Amino acid sequence: MFAAAPATAQDAPAAEPIVKLSASYSAEVIGVVDGGAARGARALDNLDITADVDLARAIGWRGASFHADVLNNFGGNPNDLAGTLQGIDNIEVTSQRLKLYEAWVEQALGGGVTLRAGLYDLNSEFYVSDPAGLLVNPIFGIGSELSSTGPNGPSIFPSTALAARLRVERGRGYAQAAVINATAGTLGDDGGIDTSARNGVLVIAEAGITAPLRLGIGGWRYTKRQPGVIPPGVTPVEERFDAQDAYVLASFDLAGAEGDVAHTAVFARAGVSDGRTTPFSGGWQAGVLIDRLFAARPASMLSLGAGSGVLSRPYRDGAPAGSPPLTGAETLFELTYSDELLAGLSIQPDVQYILHPGADRSVKDAIVLALRFSYAWPAD
Repeated sequence: MFAAAPATAQDAPAAEPIVKLSASYSAEVIGVVDGGAARGARALDNLDITADVDLARAIGWRGASFHADVLNNFGGNPNDLAGTLQGIDNIEVTSQRLKLYEAWVEQALGGGVTLRAGLYDLNSEFYVSDPAGLLVNPIFGIGSELSSTGPNGPSIFPSTALAARLRVERGRGYAQAAVINATAGTLGDDGGIDTSARNGVLVIAEAGITAPLRLGIGGWRYTKRQPGVIPPGVTPVEERFDAQDAYVLASFDLAGAEGDVAHTAVFARAGVSDGRTTPFSGGWQAGVLIDRLFAARPASMLSLGAGSGVLSRPYRDGAPAGSPPLTGAETLFELTYSDELLAGLSIQPDVQYILHPGADRSVKDAIVLALRFSYAWPAD
């Protein structure tokens, strides 16, 4: 009989580093070629640098890890050209600056339970549809009925807030809840990190199951009443209302599995809100992602998405006298393709068609074209 050769250091997998560093950079030109508020193009970029530290190996803190994320954005505001209520680009920001995006510690409590605390992007774990990740329009990141809430937006890109999140995983199931400062602000923002919680907190919870069929249901509520809004734009009024919402998520593999040629995943989700503190009483998004579209191009991906922000009745009724009547929703369609040119370097052309931007019947449907280059380090 033959004896197995003893394992050598050469055969053993490399140990995970105590500190993991990664970075990604995206540069993009995006513009309106027809319809919208005006024709034109804008350039913008996004730099993201992250560090993850195993605190057990670094300082002996068992079951703990640390995550930090630094963000820098430059460029124009392409949505000024499109004139939409929901945006057209998920790396567009209103103020260009360097900031600390996330900084949190996570503690494993045993039995699939983890506690996370610090500066935290709620959309990293809540209201997420993974197959929507390639699409450029921001509505595919998080529903507009949530992204437009709060004194200065909830704790999502590009500004986070102090939070505590508890997550439980059991087999295919999960449940999670978070308490988040209602006022977003971090190092690099005017005013820095808000620690007063003077505007209350946002409480959000979600539960669901994972693969093969991924289902989730969630809800959120602000502890303090929020100002109502009226057109044009998002003009606050003195009267305050309860701000709350519920949403559902679903996604599944339609063909193949991860790594297969033409692996196809679909997603759908919808949310409803109070409709008094934002222009939206709800919204929906749906789409498909085809991974490894071509066998000879492992990084080739194609995605098609559609979504709509449903305007609330109070917002529509509040339009100024003599202005064109608002439509019931702002709806868009997006088609995008991504492929790798070199290791870590990808190119992504994108086209969007937006029905009546700003939900204004007098505005012609907008056609938006974009070309994004992205580099990730280390390359996969």
